[in-house]
Amino acid sequence: MEDIRVCPTHGFYRGENCACGYRGELILDKERVERLGRFISGVLRHFPDKFRLEVDENGWVSFEALARVVRRKYRWANQWLIKAMVYTDKKNRYELKNGRIRARYGHSIKVKLSDYPPAEEDVLYYGTGEEEAHRLLEIGIKPVNQTFVHLSASIEKSREVARLRTDEPIILEIDAKSARKNGVRIIKANKFIALAEEVPPEYIRLV
Repeated sequence: MEDIRVCPTHGFYRGENCACGYRGELILDKERVERLGRFISGVLRHFPDKFRLEVDENGWVSFEALARVVRRKYRWANQWLIKAMVYTDKKNRYELKNGRIRARYGHSIKVKLSDYPPAEEDVLYYGTGEEEAHRLLEIGIKPVNQTFVHLSASIEKSREVARLRTDEPIILEIDAKSARKNGVRIIKANKFIALAEEVPPEYIRLV
């Protein structure tokens, strides 16, 4: 986790120096970045009802309403700081548009995300452990504690994700082209991540 600073020329950025070399003013230290990010992710992905936030089928909530919730939790957090966190998030976890905000992926609440574009990759990847990999080859990949299965656009990204759960990742290759052709809905959350309600076993093989 990195501090968030602001450059007078290029705006918000994370780290010590802006890409232009300027050392900007510190607006959020890394501890507050982590606390704010965890809370906003939780609200948007898992428990909006707890704070009486109205979420539409595509995961959007009012930005002003979310900002009020955040301000009650952290008095130091205003709309400007929330936007700084969103715009500098390197994993592209959030989308802010037309006065609304949403998490791009990771939902456990029921969302359809019907406004997402279809994923165009012919091949996608899923990282897991060895024992789990053999089971998924037999039964397919289904979401656990989330609404969608998260697939990676590259082997490197799938390995990075899998290392959060295992020291020896096994990478599964998904024939996304054939799956889409046969009616499996696969959508693009950002340039790194695609989502599917499930992936049947006939489209999966070991890399």
